[in-house]
Amino acid sequence: MTYASRFVSTDNAYVGADTATVTPLISGPVAQVLVRETQSVNAGDILVQLDDADARLALAQAQADLARAQANAATARVDLARRTALAPEGAVSADELTAAQNTASTSQAALLATQARVQAAELALSRTTIRAPIAGVVSNKHVEMGQQVQAGAPLMVIAPITSAYVDANFKEGQLRDVHVGQPVTLHSDLYGGSVAYHGRVTGLSGGTGAAFSLIPAQNASGNWIKVVQRVPVRIALDPRELQAHPLRVGMSMSATIDVSGIGS
Repeated sequence: MTYASRFVSTDNAYVGADTATVTPLISGPVAQVLVRETQSVNAGDILVQLDDADARLALAQAQADLARAQANAATARVDLARRTALAPEGAVSADELTAAQNTASTSQAALLATQARVQAAELALSRTTIRAPIAGVVSNKHVEMGQQVQAGAPLMVIAPITSAYVDANFKEGQLRDVHVGQPVTLHSDLYGGSVAYHGRVTGLSGGTGAAFSLIPAQNASGNWIKVVQRVPVRIALDPRELQAHPLRVGMSMSATIDVSGIGS
């Protein structure tokens, strides 16, 4: 097998990552922004704190309602137990016993409903603290202290650069012998030829790049000219090499696949 037939290469390749867009689950004013653009964060780190005064007040009210509901339910249970004990002696009528049973049931239902309101208030309070969903680098941040944010509005993006991958766009004619699991050697424009990354083919896209473009090409006209299509090939990188030489999403790469093996 000649070198040309053993390897396929492209410099139409770019670093990608499964980024996470940070959005609030509730609306409210921003009390604090605890991160800056380009800052590295861990999963669970606090990114933004919304004003929680209203949420704390609602929780305190719900907890007070819960205390009253607990007291009412306890009183109703004691009253029911007392009347149930007196019923065999005829000291309590059937109607009185039925009324006590209904009161106990109603107070217990009210207690459960109040407990649910407390849980909802606790959840609402927790949502005023916006945390990093994944570890990575803060990017595309556009939130500032004092800003009024809406539920679902993007505040920033977390890019997990330590789990980056490469999407290499190979010409369709190069893919004949490309299989999942084949080894790939890559170089970045950032570090040049002195740093090599070693990866594996993890999959081929279900279509060409043009097929999934916002406006797919229309080839039904009489002026059609054949254009060689490219198919994205997903390449996993070695995390240790990424740790030693970090990459950023969107950076240019060159990729060479060794197609002499059958892969996995």
